Amino acid sequence: MGSLEFEGQRYLDGHASDPRELGWMRGAPPPADKRITFESDCFRTFPQIRWSLSHMRELTATVNVWRGSGSPSKLEHFDRGSEINALAFTDANGRSRGFEDALFDTYTDGILVMHRGRIVYERYFGALEPHLSHACHSVTKSYAGTLAAAFVHEGVLDDSKAIPHYLPELQGSAWEDATLRQVMDMQTGLAHTEVYVDENSDLWGYARACGFRPQLTGYDGPKTMCDYLQTVRKKGGHGSAFDYLTVNTEVVAWVMSRVTGYSFAQLLQERLWAPLGCEDDANIIVDSAGMPMAGGGLSTSLRDLARFGELMRCEGVWNGNQIIPASVVHDVQNGHHSATLPDGYTYRSQWWVTHNEFGALEARGIHGQRLYIAQEAEMVIARFASHPLALSDAGDIITKPQMLALGRMLRD
Repeated sequence: MGSLEFEGQRYLDGHASDPRELGWMRGAPPPADKRITFESDCFRTFPQIRWSLSHMRELTATVNVWRGSGSPSKLEHFDRGSEINALAFTDANGRSRGFEDALFDTYTDGILVMHRGRIVYERYFGALEPHLSHACHSVTKSYAGTLAAAFVHEGVLDDSKAIPHYLPELQGSAWEDATLRQVMDMQTGLAHTEVYVDENSDLWGYARACGFRPQLTGYDGPKTMCDYLQTVRKKGGHGSAFDYLTVNTEVVAWVMSRVTGYSFAQLLQERLWAPLGCEDDANIIVDSAGMPMAGGGLSTSLRDLARFGELMRCEGVWNGNQIIPASVVHDVQNGHHSATLPDGYTYRSQWWVTHNEFGALEARGIHGQRLYIAQEAEMVIARFASHPLALSDAGDIITKPQMLALGRMLRD
């Protein structure tokens, strides 16, 4: 069986780790050694993750995001699959790669490319199918940030207000003197760590409180997300340094729900899923109090993710209707950004801004989730993956040059 090495460890490669080949969750019932459960806490380990990310609704508590009663919006097709599969590019290590082989080397579960509003490429691998939802992980943040920015531009929210103005429960917490804008842009000084490979990291306590991971026997931490947020304390000043922490997104979503009276799932349904004419219902992980996990709990189908990307590429317009204010997209691209990061990126309203030759925006999630919006190439790439490593560095060596090469081909 084939394998690949990352950070000194070897893993089954994209072909050998195919969940269909490994037989996960097959049988009635599945044999014990092929069973993946939430309670065992093994569903987020590799290679089980290659099945579980396409079946989150079967593993943990979720709330539905209804697509609405209307017909799905039509997506036009103009197949360029053969041409794209034949595309060659050089990765960040100087190695020549083919487009299709690179999909397996990055453990891609599904990829859809739109150019000028038409689907030119669509592939599914492993456990994923067109009608199935796949975990978006932190791509969820960009949905939350877009809604929050829309409410700011519509005057429903004031991003200069301190968080306790909306959430008195967070008086005395790390967000006591943080403005909504600072939280939206991840410019908060929190005494909170987010290290995926360290079970002692604060991230793991947050994950167990919000339903992302099980509360194992002996767990005595906060039982809900809101309880957890009230325990987070301040480490430094707000408004200067960028610090990417998922708990900030939960605060943003909590503010939206408090002000509008609607849950994050309901806001997605009313502001995006129904107006976009999505094909499928989505779902979001919820905690024991029913609070949706806005920092990384969304699962959606690949085509519906692409619809959101195309909405952003078209400055909030879908089928002639202004669904999101154009000013939201302009502000993400050109507004006041936090300090430039080492790779040249900035961050605004829960979006990564590349400042590359395409002026691309990115929504990014662990294990390889990506929504890439390249306006100068008139291209949107929606991608789901189940890479063995949570952080994107290993996959980005291939994925970033791959997206650039594809954008250049389509643009030219």
